Amino acid sequence: AAIPKFQSQTLVKQAKDSPLEANSKGLALGKKVVIYATCFGNYNNPNLGLAARAVLAHYGVEVKIEYPGCCGMPLLEQGDLATVTKKAHGVSSALSPFIDDGYEVIALVPSCALMLKQEWPLIATNNPLVTKLSQNTYDVCEYIVKLHKEYGLPENIQPLGENITIHLSCHSRAQNMGQKAVEMLNLIPNTSVSFIERCSGHGGSWGMMVDNFEIALKVGKPAAKQALSLKNRLVLSECPLAGEHLLQGIEKLGQPEGAQEIHFTTAHPIEILAKALGL
Repeated sequence: AAIPKFQSQTLVKQAKDSPLEANSKGLALGKKVVIYATCFGNYNNPNLGLAARAVLAHYGVEVKIEYPGCCGMPLLEQGDLATVTKKAHGVSSALSPFIDDGYEVIALVPSCALMLKQEWPLIATNNPLVTKLSQNTYDVCEYIVKLHKEYGLPENIQPLGENITIHLSCHSRAQNMGQKAVEMLNLIPNTSVSFIERCSGHGGSWGMMVDNFEIALKVGKPAAKQALSLKNRLVLSECPLAGEHLLQGIEKLGQPEGAQEIHFTTAHPIEILAKALGL
């Protein structure tokens, strides 16, 4: 399985070293957001968080980036509810003052958004800070769509010159928020967005295990086959692990004999929107 690599500088460190002011002419000037960096955003792909910050700042939103700890999803998968409860108490306590100061919370990865929104309140049932956080947390694509509906679309968004396939991850769909990544990408003009609503087969930490990898590819084969048939080079996923897993599934399937070879690549949808905005 493709294992995420650690970067030399964390997202929090890069954001601190390179502060970004909100666009004084932004459509949503006055809004305030704190980005929950997540483990993946903070340690493995800081560009994901920097892209989200750039888009939000372009809208005029004041952005802070914080990483008070792991959401505990990998521990939940192992059944360690006691430690997950400690994570919920710690992170919700750290983010609570931001909410009291008028900030809304954005999670960069859908698994983490799901934990903050839905899983923690079911586990830490008597913690009012957990409840408050769950009521003020958004998935990053969900929040951008919310901004668009409330304030409109920036004028300088440009076509990409290619079409997109977007995989809707299981933990995105479990949030019951609709196809927000599709809605967000449809804001890019002259761009056809096709979507896949099938499990990638990764299954979180389960799919990384050597003994499970071939089974994970088998589970994700229908999704990989659909992505291959759509022939769009960009195969995006809100879940970074699912995106890489789909590329491995496509590679295993192999491209049709005699067809023009396509070099598939993946990214988070917010990174593509940042590109369309010239950020």
